[in-house]
Amino acid sequence: MFELTKEQRDIRKAAREFAEKEFKDIARELDEKEEYDDRIRKKAAELGFIGVFIDEKYGGAGLGNLEQCLIIEEFARVDGGIAQSMVGAYFGTKLIQLFGTEEQKQKYLPSVCAGHLLGGMASTEPDAGSDVAAITTTAIKDGDEYVISGNKMFITNASHADFLIVLCVSDPEKPRKHDRLSTIIVETNRPGYEANKLHGKLSIRFSDTGEVAFKDVRVPRENLVGTEGKGFYQLMEFFNHARLDGGGALAIGTAQGALEKAIRYVKKRKAFGGPLAAQQIVQAKVAEMATLLEAARSLLYRAAIKADNGEIDPALIAMAKWYACEIAVKVADEAIQLHGGYGILKEYDVEHYWRDAKVFEIFEGTKEVEKIFIAKQLFKTY
Repeated sequence: MFELTKEQRDIRKAAREFAEKEFKDIARELDEKEEYDDRIRKKAAELGFIGVFIDEKYGGAGLGNLEQCLIIEEFARVDGGIAQSMVGAYFGTKLIQLFGTEEQKQKYLPSVCAGHLLGGMASTEPDAGSDVAAITTTAIKDGDEYVISGNKMFITNASHADFLIVLCVSDPEKPRKHDRLSTIIVETNRPGYEANKLHGKLSIRFSDTGEVAFKDVRVPRENLVGTEGKGFYQLMEFFNHARLDGGGALAIGTAQGALEKAIRYVKKRKAFGGPLAAQQIVQAKVAEMATLLEAARSLLYRAAIKADNGEIDPALIAMAKWYACEIAVKVADEAIQLHGGYGILKEYDVEHYWRDAKVFEIFEGTKEVEKIFIAKQLFKTY
């Protein structure tokens, strides 16, 4: 049977203590205001929670996907929006670590880990979300520079990031559209970069989500990540890591928080002449919630451990991301149901778990896309 090591248990404990101390008292207020507070990210960086998977020589802890999952799970247990913003703080660094030049790694990775630089990824467009290869943002070569033009949508850290890794069409003449794309680092202080924060979101309101316009933004050719024309394939490999903590762990933590909230509530309430927790229908709901959650957590941990052992299993990772997110929605929904009418009141602090969980089924690959991908992988195997 799988057990966490003492180091992993200590990491999980430290992450839980940090989240309880730094998130709990301000999470609902920041959610209500749709306000991002960068001080939380900087405190997390000081304690080494940002990008623990990054190699030690670049400022990280040199740990694995599982350890990063444990941290994000504990963060999301308190608040999914803040947890998602912590993922967003190091999100693009995985791609730099996988495919960047030594100069790029030295320039960006230590500063992100230390909290000095805030990065992000920009692939989604108004008309290209799940269909990544359909993007239209262009990167035209002009001497020693790329000139980038286009629009991106639903970009984490759009208004606060110091740099974004942008997926662009760099070679539109290639026969296969998948071979036309490249990833390029764009510093947000360059002329022509514009960002507009999105308001009125259902969930992850703490996280800075926005739309971005690139109006002939010039960047040097050395900002190209890896090889030109390999951007699509880089992104797919990147998601094999990012969907673990940036999807699965967020969902697991959110479900865990909702489950605990529901259990504490039913233990205090009375109905039909006795404790609510003594009702068999309530016990059955709690048992089902806990079982589904444990199954999803086991699936996620297995996928993360295989990845950390160098055995990337794209189908298993997609299963873990899809299933964990679907279970998070179900568990959060039942948590509200167990609260009865009080579940829809913000003062009871349970409805936000459902709101946060819902978006996890959509970003980094919708559950529908994940299922199609899983099936295709199985058809190749059998």
